[in-house]
Amino acid sequence: MTTTTELPRVSVAERVQWEIRDAMVITKRNLLKYVRVPTLLVFSTVQPIMFVLLFAFVFGGAIALPGGLDYIDFLMPGIFIQTSLFGSTNTGLGLAEDMNKGLVDRFRSLPMSRSAVLAGRTVSDSARNLFVVLLMTAVGYLIGFNFQNGFLNALGAIGLVLSFGYAFTWISATIGLAIKDVESVQAASFIWIFPLTFASSAFVPVESMTSWLQVFARNNPITHAVNGARYLVLGEPWGATSDVWITLVWTAALLAIFIPLAISNYRRAV
Repeated sequence: MTTTTELPRVSVAERVQWEIRDAMVITKRNLLKYVRVPTLLVFSTVQPIMFVLLFAFVFGGAIALPGGLDYIDFLMPGIFIQTSLFGSTNTGLGLAEDMNKGLVDRFRSLPMSRSAVLAGRTVSDSARNLFVVLLMTAVGYLIGFNFQNGFLNALGAIGLVLSFGYAFTWISATIGLAIKDVESVQAASFIWIFPLTFASSAFVPVESMTSWLQVFARNNPITHAVNGARYLVLGEPWGATSDVWITLVWTAALLAIFIPLAISNYRRAV
């Protein structure tokens, strides 16, 4: 049975500094994995690129948008959100893998913060999401996409995408720590994230959906996230300031719910 080495009694400020330091160490460890096994990063970028090209050139010609907007400009904010959400599933997979290999038990034997393992994993996966979103932006520019609402709003759109995706990394962490088996975690992650993503405004206008699905899509948090990013990228009428605020509220609510749940599952799992 593994025992945990307790941290010495310190002030709150010192404890916070230690927790941040420990989380950064775990973040570095997770990012180094991409350097040592670059195929992980290569293959994690192939799927988003395929989605961009398939939707832009296969389905784009069949979708007419009001105002003569190019479909690629409509599509890319949805691709950003989809990339961030799909990338968040790596958090649960990585935690389940570390648990099965006994790495988490080794971490527990060290004088380090318990939250560092989770924080380090979610931060490193968000850093990976940033890289992939920037790569998607470059691919989008090559096929005609451009930010139409100014540089600051473009930064705001990327920040909104990453913060929303970060909340979903904690959902994935909760799932991974609860299920533990890597293959089961992978299946469980995509069962719920696929319908949420595709039954949203990510790829087609909500108005083009059947009436009963429109009700769900309009209240889908991913629709608000996509519309918020689309508003920052394109301006009105492709979203509104309210979509940005609603997305931020959803992000805060998801973090408030799933960070404690993930930490609780982590304590029970180890």
